[in-house]
Amino acid sequence: MTRQRLGVCYYPEHWPESRWSQDAELMKEIGLSFVRIGEFAWSRLEPRDGEYRFEWLGRAIDALDRAGLKIVLGTPTATPPKWLFDKMPDMAALDADGRPRKFGSRRHYCFSHEGYAKECDRIVERLARIFGAHPAIAAWQTDNEYGCHDTVLSYSPAALRAFRLWLEAKYRRIETLNQAWGNVFWSMDYRSFDEIELPNLTVTEANPSHLMDFRRFSSDQIVAFNRRQVEIIRRHAPGATILHNFMGAFVDFDHYALGEDLNVAAWDSYPLGFLERSSHDDDFKLRYMRVGDPDFQAFHHDLYRACGRGRWQVMEQQPGPVNWAPWNPAPAAGAVRLWTYEAFAAGAETVSYFRWRQAPFAQEQMHEALLLPNAEPNEGFHVAARVSRELAALDARVEAARASVALIFDYESAWAWRIEPQGQDFAYFDLVLSIYRGLRRAGLSVDVVAPSTADVAERRLIVAPALFAPSEDFAQALAESGATILLGPRIGSKTADFQIPANLPPGILQRLIDIRVRRVESLRPGASIKIASEGVFVRWRESLALGESVQRELTSDDGETALARSGNVFYLSGWPDEDLLANVLRRVFDDAQLSTLDLPEDIRVRDNGAMRYFFNYGPNPTDISALIGDEALLLGERILEPCGVAAFRRDDCRTAAKL
Repeated sequence: MTRQRLGVCYYPEHWPESRWSQDAELMKEIGLSFVRIGEFAWSRLEPRDGEYRFEWLGRAIDALDRAGLKIVLGTPTATPPKWLFDKMPDMAALDADGRPRKFGSRRHYCFSHEGYAKECDRIVERLARIFGAHPAIAAWQTDNEYGCHDTVLSYSPAALRAFRLWLEAKYRRIETLNQAWGNVFWSMDYRSFDEIELPNLTVTEANPSHLMDFRRFSSDQIVAFNRRQVEIIRRHAPGATILHNFMGAFVDFDHYALGEDLNVAAWDSYPLGFLERSSHDDDFKLRYMRVGDPDFQAFHHDLYRACGRGRWQVMEQQPGPVNWAPWNPAPAAGAVRLWTYEAFAAGAETVSYFRWRQAPFAQEQMHEALLLPNAEPNEGFHVAARVSRELAALDARVEAARASVALIFDYESAWAWRIEPQGQDFAYFDLVLSIYRGLRRAGLSVDVVAPSTADVAERRLIVAPALFAPSEDFAQALAESGATILLGPRIGSKTADFQIPANLPPGILQRLIDIRVRRVESLRPGASIKIASEGVFVRWRESLALGESVQRELTSDDGETALARSGNVFYLSGWPDEDLLANVLRRVFDDAQLSTLDLPEDIRVRDNGAMRYFFNYGPNPTDISALIGDEALLLGERILEPCGVAAFRRDDCRTAAKL
């Protein structure tokens, strides 16, 4: 089992070289093990075309190595230098309005530009050749936060050329594309692939099939761009761990597909910034202003564990106020520690804080770090030191096991319901997160997984809301799983070509439950449809026709089926509010014979193998004695303070040393 450790992000190029060894020794002193460097340093590695200056990076790596620290070395391709931008100005992505993404910040490149990709090959090749065998390099990070700042979709000439080639490879014949896209509509038939344009600047909305293929193409371009770097690194550092740092609530490309080329998935966790950017109402944001949404980070931990096929970490953990949200409050006392343990409880190998020292210059100067700009320790510094001591005493290791509950999350579905929301507030991510919240409030550990056959095997409960176009293989895997299955609104409502199934939704899933969706409606804010005394539908509702083998479990006040059932398969025909979701889930849990917990409102629980953790996201102390029983706590107290963490080992606690 892998021991769980702490890390930090460091930018030696920002500070005098005389400071590097002192920083490294201080990092080691407070118990840090890993340091990420290099991901934004291209202009210092190659200040002019072909003029390489790698010596300073080598000295920085040696300084960290002498202190006993391991390094995650980033490739610098998220920040091409000005000389390169001037050399090939057409490398810039164009936004949907046809405007170039100019130099002056970062991510100013188009994934389809072959000239830029070759420049990336060159700098990564040189970096990997020089440092590939260095014993201090524990892992490599490709680029940084693919797609950040709305940079997945590019409408450049390079993207157009690549898109046409992608379409020709997929469809072979233009007649096949016309059929798949339904181009007979509005006289949109094409005579050749060279006639196809990018789906922007159209008079009204573009063909949804065209938009979906453009999304798929754009995702594939990122996967291919990343794969080039991975292959170069593996040539020069065989056996090296390679990762990428994903983001929160970001669905613009398929992270599962990119993760297939990685050894480890990582993500950047900023709970307070994400809360401020979320769709929650003001009351929710005020309640959790200093600790973050109790379920947002946990959802992403589970999602990126799937993207890394069990191996994952937090590459950037918020240590204080950030600089990029609409409002940027400071974390509550204990919040950073809570976030760290929430990640470790979900099986993170490493939690790395962003960043070591707050920059006094440029765009992120208001983003707090473990050290203040003058190098004095900040609050996060002391949190990291405390958690490090606790981890050593706990001998904390990754022990996460396959969960009994699988929640399906699918990137194509997120694209589909952005393309055709039908209701302005229908957001796939929000729907899946709301169901995840209901599962977590019941005290269940959940695996968030792709709609693949392997991921649904050996489960007791599978929940699949709004899955755009399930495959035949996936439908068969569900049918053979033996699990209790809860299907949600909009599942199977389109084919892969973005057309309504010939036999009506849920299409091929009618083999699981014999229903047909004959009408859908979106509900404006404030409107709802009452489901007896169980709760209400909001945002979305469907009208169902039921086959003879299907029974009504719940009925709306206007006589429509709200919850249908056939054997072990349930179908929920709308977007439930919290009360309705809780009542539906209770029925599903009973059928799946799942044991749940009666958790207080702000308490969450997570199992990491034999270790059970409790977290208090609320503003008040909470007695969790009834949830612990006679177990001896390894961490925390039975009266769990706000931002408190408690843990015990369920198999053997008799020799526990109290922290």
